[in-house]
Amino acid sequence: MRKFILFIYLFSAHLIWAQEDTITQGFQLLETGKFEEAETFFKSYLESNPDNKTAKLCYGRAVGLSGEPKLANTIFKELLEEYPGDFEIQINYNESFLWDREFVAAKPLYKKLVAENPDNFGAVLGYANTLSNLKEYPQALEMVNRAIAIQPENGSAKVSRKFIKLGYANTFVNNQEYKKGIAYLNEIFTDFPEDKDALLNLANIYLIIKETANAKAIYARLATNEKDSITALNGIALAEHIGENDKEALRIAGQAKEKVASIDDEALKETTYDRYVQALIWNNKYKDAKEEIAILEQQYPDRNWIAALKATRGMYTADFKTSLSNYDMILSRDSTSFDGNLGKANALFASDRIIPAYNAAFQTLKIFDKQKDALGFIEKLNLKFTPSVEEHIAYTFDNGNNEAFSSTTNFHVPINTKLITTLNYQYRTTDNSVTMHEASSHVLMAGIEYKLMPKTNLKASLGINSSNFTEDSYTQPVFDIKLQTQPFRLQSLDVGYKREVQSFNAELIEREIVMNHYGLNYNMGTNFKLGWYTQLMHTRQTDDNIRNLLFTSLYYNVFKKPAFKVGVNFQYITFQDQLPTIYFSPETYQAFELFGDLRGNFSEKTTYMISAASGLQKVEDDAQTVIFRAEVGVKHQFNTRWSAEVYGKYSNIASATAAGFEFTEIGLKVKWLFLKEPFYFKKLKKSNE
Repeated sequence: MRKFILFIYLFSAHLIWAQEDTITQGFQLLETGKFEEAETFFKSYLESNPDNKTAKLCYGRAVGLSGEPKLANTIFKELLEEYPGDFEIQINYNESFLWDREFVAAKPLYKKLVAENPDNFGAVLGYANTLSNLKEYPQALEMVNRAIAIQPENGSAKVSRKFIKLGYANTFVNNQEYKKGIAYLNEIFTDFPEDKDALLNLANIYLIIKETANAKAIYARLATNEKDSITALNGIALAEHIGENDKEALRIAGQAKEKVASIDDEALKETTYDRYVQALIWNNKYKDAKEEIAILEQQYPDRNWIAALKATRGMYTADFKTSLSNYDMILSRDSTSFDGNLGKANALFASDRIIPAYNAAFQTLKIFDKQKDALGFIEKLNLKFTPSVEEHIAYTFDNGNNEAFSSTTNFHVPINTKLITTLNYQYRTTDNSVTMHEASSHVLMAGIEYKLMPKTNLKASLGINSSNFTEDSYTQPVFDIKLQTQPFRLQSLDVGYKREVQSFNAELIEREIVMNHYGLNYNMGTNFKLGWYTQLMHTRQTDDNIRNLLFTSLYYNVFKKPAFKVGVNFQYITFQDQLPTIYFSPETYQAFELFGDLRGNFSEKTTYMISAASGLQKVEDDAQTVIFRAEVGVKHQFNTRWSAEVYGKYSNIASATAAGFEFTEIGLKVKWLFLKEPFYFKKLKKSNE
């Protein structure tokens, strides 16, 4: 009998040990991340052990972690009904909401669990992760620090703290609080020295704030192995571009391209090839870029970054239709693409489709809240269409003893993106210290600018000119109408008619000479830095004289930043009648000059321009004489609504008075946006909410 009892005991113990040994296999599957196999294992196990709570718990975890979080949630909920108040079941139930990204539902559950179990590591860490996913970073950081205090050496908690700080730093970056973002990223290095994610985020911040030297230093720290060295080179190439050193950017991008050829990492190869073609485009090597894109498209079909390269090339070459079609292609594959949404906004703006450009920018902000570039783009459009007033004061004098003072006030009031109203008032007084002639004029004009279609504008204004001089006065109507078009890529053509009163000096004002100008301006740009501008003007005057003018300029854009161009100008003028005692009116006049024009920035808010030209002029059969003209100006943007510019210019080119004439002008321009935003903006913004 005793032997039988011993046998039963040993047999029962063997069964228990066998079961424990069997379930351990399932635990190992869960621990090693083989969730689908674990699901199959525990499902089978429960068929013979349906009441095993631990097996049910493990089955729920396996189901949830293998991609069925809602089913796992149901399993845990049923277990809680069977075992109310069980901590292990409750914490798994809470976690199942995280697997299903139901963070709002998880938050009160974790809050209650932590209140009841303040020293439980799993509960506190789960609450921290929940808060992090809800982007409640201050509270999340507090909770994760509590979790680490409970288990100081726990690696998963430190990983959670790292990602909380990454998210928190990104929030500060979005709010343009860059120093705080940098501080939180640097804290990550305490737990994870030279962490790759932290380094990449740091470098990105320095690129955003254009501290390119710091960005390059961070990328250098990243380059600790062959793959990361290539990633660093790609980043440094971008930093060089932002630092306006595109030749160096292309050289470095070329190095990265050579190195990546021997690397077995397709994602890195694609990133590197992408950067190399971008660098070709930055350097105006559009043909080479097109050839590279064609080769890459064969190797990587249907890639968004290929479409983005085509779109970028289109933007640089003014082929905006190609850009738009490629951005639309990107968005058809991924409606949340940042490049697709903001790229489309820029392409629409370049295509002169303003409201669609606004809408695309607002769509970008719906996906990327407070994104700096999208906000900056909207601000740029707003500044373009915000009502403004500009005051222009100028003092001029010449070697003919003429002096003049003028004040011009210009109101620019856009009603919407298609209709702009203008009001202009000019007061000019002039006198001659030798002849003692004095005169003044008042010109008041009102006008509209209307967009007939994208890149086709009609500008028209009319008004009156009231002139007063020593013994008399008169009033004349004045007009200005112009059709502005961009018929082809990189080309503009303007045609117009203008009726104005000659007001160069007091003597000419007294003669009441009205000029009717019929003009044409044409400009043709190219993708190889060469440009050609031509002006034709036929003028009929009320003194029955006729003037014809041709001005043409061939120029070459040497640099983009600072913008520097050089070129040659040729001017040819004829008058029907020669009236040398009244005003400069030769039968033929020719001028040829070389010129240079430089425009750049002293700082982010202060710009400058310097322009100079010199050559020869010839009046009829007279000997050639040297001509020189120059202009300098400095403009400062005090804030988004106030700016001021001072300038000075000098010329000895023949004018309305005579050859041998020298003219100097000093002026000040002040511009104020007297409203905070365009009239239409509130309605447009509301429609995009």
